[in-house]
Amino acid sequence: MNSSLQFTLPAPDIAAWRAGNTGTEGVWRFDSGRPGRHVLISALIHGNELCGAWALKGLLESGLRPQAGRLTLAFCNLAAFDRFDAANHDAARFVEQDMNRQWSDGRMDAADTLERRRCAALRPYVQEADWLLDLHSMHEPCAPLLLTGVQPRNLQLAKTLAAPEHIVIDAGHQDGTRMRDYGRFGLADEAAGDSRSLLVECGFHGDLASRAVAQDMCLRFLQAAGVVDAATLERLLPGWRLPDAPRQWALEVTGPVVAKSERFRFTEPFTGLEVIPKAGTVIGDNDGEPVTTPYDDCVLVMPSTRQARAGVTVVRYATRRAL
Repeated sequence: MNSSLQFTLPAPDIAAWRAGNTGTEGVWRFDSGRPGRHVLISALIHGNELCGAWALKGLLESGLRPQAGRLTLAFCNLAAFDRFDAANHDAARFVEQDMNRQWSDGRMDAADTLERRRCAALRPYVQEADWLLDLHSMHEPCAPLLLTGVQPRNLQLAKTLAAPEHIVIDAGHQDGTRMRDYGRFGLADEAAGDSRSLLVECGFHGDLASRAVAQDMCLRFLQAAGVVDAATLERLLPGWRLPDAPRQWALEVTGPVVAKSERFRFTEPFTGLEVIPKAGTVIGDNDGEPVTTPYDDCVLVMPSTRQARAGVTVVRYATRRAL
């Protein structure tokens, strides 16, 4: 992967918003006093993913408040964010463990790492939320991706939002549960009630455009949830809405490629959304074992070796269809 990528997006100053107003550091909650959904927007699950922190900072600075239901905003892995250095941004992804693989009660209850303790502190807010938008960015330059999980209700919401262009339908990672799949967010439609959860990958970590995508997705999500009306959003957040996607594609993940070690290598500098025409095409080497595409017109989803080590997913295969 490209080791010369530069950060043009600076780290936001969130000192004024760090304490929160809930008794949990970095967590803000606003209650309209009226019936409606409880919406949670989270950022900094990974400390080098700055775009979401910029979006939450902007929401707080705007004075936006829910007109119905409740709104919670959470800066998640503050300890990792405190380590951020644009010259070595991968080191700020987490402190001890990837926070977005710890969302099972057993791991959180163990409380044996910094990230698991922080997840446990955030758990009540995730449990209480009806709709969740989790803001992320990517190791490599790539068009934005909206991850719905496998539940049809989330895919329908993605279509309603009308952006971004690429929607990833996936079951998560074998090395642990993501926040967006925790609790009732991971249940089948018939058992999940009104819950919805989306994870948006806004682009490369250091790209200024990733901030604009995060802001746009916040605006769309808040409007779709019905907690703030469109006119108020446009007034308080001018310039946040980007054009709708010209079309949307569903990328249905059929399986991952998991590294055997840190020596995993791709045959080309893939960055994501490449469509490999022929089944059996060699795209990488996994400790001496050729890695080949399983079917024709195979789409590569988020290929990266930046975090490669035994047990880590380095790319996922997907089929593609128009929505």
